[in-house]
Amino acid sequence: MTQSKRLVACPTCKNLVEFSPLNSYRPFCSKRCEMIDLGAWANEDYAIPTATKDDDLPDELTQ
Repeated sequence: MTQSKRLVACPTCKNLVEFSPLNSYRPFCSKRCEMIDLGAWANEDYAIPTATKDDDLPDELTQ
């Protein structure tokens, strides 16, 4: 029985790339796309949503 290759879209450039342990950049297609994504996180272009609002934080953390 042969396994079919699982293809996914690169999150950065949307090119199809094989999702396998042989792809060291997975889910990205290249080091470039991986670094673009890392840079976006570092620039705070992306954020994980949170339910905490500043009003819920202790005063010493908001000053």
